[in-house]
Amino acid sequence: MKIVHTKDTMSDIYLDALRIRHQVFMIEQGVPKDIEIDKNEAACIHFVLYENKDPVATCRLLPLTDGVFKLQRMAVLSQYRGKNYGKLLIDAVEDLAKKQGYNTITLGAQLTAVEFYQKLGYIKHGEQFMDANIPHFQMEKHF
Repeated sequence: MKIVHTKDTMSDIYLDALRIRHQVFMIEQGVPKDIEIDKNEAACIHFVLYENKDPVATCRLLPLTDGVFKLQRMAVLSQYRGKNYGKLLIDAVEDLAKKQGYNTITLGAQLTAVEFYQKLGYIKHGEQFMDANIPHFQMEKHF
């Protein structure tokens, strides 16, 4: 298992991230392509977790202001769920954020993922909201 990241939207790593996102968000969850692929792609750091040479999980970090990153597009292919890959990916994201001087990660968690993020120390804030017709909660973690 290895985790890599890139800002290069022409790289194989980015293309692997898009393939995972296409499968999870567009095919499984029915998110329209114009919502899934947005204007922030080039501004983000894209992470991919590989099992052997197979890309199996991804997420991206969007830098905001004042030491805050926004975690987005967290996805694990269905056949790899339950193997702790989501946690390993979050650990790598948080490590990079700390090394770059960031002190907060914020995210919009799908309702089904709130418990996952809570176990990793993220705190739920505010009311439930809809994004791409999927219920979400705002969450964040300070370090």
